[in-house]
Amino acid sequence: MKKDGVKDYVAFAKDALSEIKNLPISFEVFTDDFESMERQAREIGSWGDNVVIKIPVTNTKGEPSYDLIKKLSGDGMKLNITAILTLEQIENVAKSIDRNTPAIVSLFAGRIADTGRDPIPYIKESLKILKSNENAELLWASSRELLNIFQAEECGCHIITVTNDLIKKLSMVDKDLKELSLDTVKMFYNDASSAGYSF
Repeated sequence: MKKDGVKDYVAFAKDALSEIKNLPISFEVFTDDFESMERQAREIGSWGDNVVIKIPVTNTKGEPSYDLIKKLSGDGMKLNITAILTLEQIENVAKSIDRNTPAIVSLFAGRIADTGRDPIPYIKESLKILKSNENAELLWASSRELLNIFQAEECGCHIITVTNDLIKKLSMVDKDLKELSLDTVKMFYNDASSAGYSF
């Protein structure tokens, strides 16, 4: 939203909710102390039945949000616990969410991959940890490439977030590689020609 110049968070959220009525949509708290997070969470939760409240797994001081998660989830508030990167965080979140309240647990697989680690074992183990809670869904967050969609599906991950740029690449699924090779050569040629390179 910052990138797109949104100035009024509440107005933007309510405008989005006027268009998206039958699908879940997440809005995040943006304060750093747990008392203010709770106040914002309760306000955000009042915006509609399809609203899911995003709560970071810790604040900026590294203090875990588990008590707040337990309180809000216990009060029947649908949460999306975000910025998770470790299995220990998954385990603690699993203990904190109420079994009767829907919750999304967002594992930042793309950021794990950015560290040179394979995120798939983290996804698979997270699914095992959450398996006993039928209201908890695992989300593959921060996708980096189209392949992530297929990896998430193969693992049995419930949800994946993808950017518009990745969605545009869906037209390439199963494209003939020889044809793609030729397209790539043409792209290189056209780039060099349009740049006016010669010698």
